[in-house]
Amino acid sequence: MAHEVETMAYAGELPWHGLGTKVSNELTPAMMLEKAGLDWTVDEIPSFVEHNGTQIPTGQKSLVRSSDSKILTNVGEGWHPVQNQDAFGFFNEFVLSGDMEMHAAGSLKGGQMVWALAKVKESFDIFGEDTIESFLLFSNPHQYGKAIDIRFTPIRVVCNNTLTLSLDTASSRATKKNHRVAFDADGVKETLGLAHEKFAQYKEMALHLGSKRVTAESLIQYYNDVFPSTSRKTGDKEPVVAYSDLSKNAKLCYDALEVQPGAHFAEGSWWQALNSVTYVTDHVQGNSAENRLHNQWFGYNQARKVTAANKAVEYANAA
Repeated sequence: MAHEVETMAYAGELPWHGLGTKVSNELTPAMMLEKAGLDWTVDEIPSFVEHNGTQIPTGQKSLVRSSDSKILTNVGEGWHPVQNQDAFGFFNEFVLSGDMEMHAAGSLKGGQMVWALAKVKESFDIFGEDTIESFLLFSNPHQYGKAIDIRFTPIRVVCNNTLTLSLDTASSRATKKNHRVAFDADGVKETLGLAHEKFAQYKEMALHLGSKRVTAESLIQYYNDVFPSTSRKTGDKEPVVAYSDLSKNAKLCYDALEVQPGAHFAEGSWWQALNSVTYVTDHVQGNSAENRLHNQWFGYNQARKVTAANKAVEYANAA
């Protein structure tokens, strides 16, 4: 499987996907690196092709995993890998200060995608006991075309839905760095800003969505905006007005609206509607837990949830 979890370790309760090896709480980043089986380096060697028995340089280099000499990817000379040790070292300041604790780490796609998740020691309750916790996700890809991605990720405890901070504001977007420049951890920290500022922004959005009521018509339109129907004829200008007009995935969201975990929080609101989408993307779509985990953070569903959040805000503002 392309997105199969190669290694994974987690602290605390068993994650929703049921994957990984349990480790003790309060690990340092270096300890989590080792427990997750990520304490290997990426070596750079020239890349060659053979022609008539002669090794001809390609002008590229191969990134090779030190633990088993596996070639992870081929890249240009200007591509600079970030070692796993350096990536995990990003968390040192936060963990030592007590602001975060290491929560999980692992690799996907045969070592091409290495990631670490730290829990920010901050949470809030809305609409009674609907608890949202904050996490910092650091993905360190050893794959051509993929950038380092660092983002704050709220998680809704009642259903383990991974939410999104990526509304249409520059301050809330993920921080991405390509591999053609040296990784500057201090510069990234300045770009990210403080976790509580982003978390406060998300709380404001959630409360706003929870205060605005959906209508039957707007709900149909919303689900179609997030999962557009592909069965309709090209150029069809007639609006989608009925459940039967919706795509398969849009219908899954509609069906989950009142039965998803935590459906009773802010019932009938755009907060409930948004969470029906995140529930479907995180727990229903995909053919395996490994596939859902990858798409939740790095694949198409991460972008889908950005669209769902932005659209929910649009409809709430118009309500």
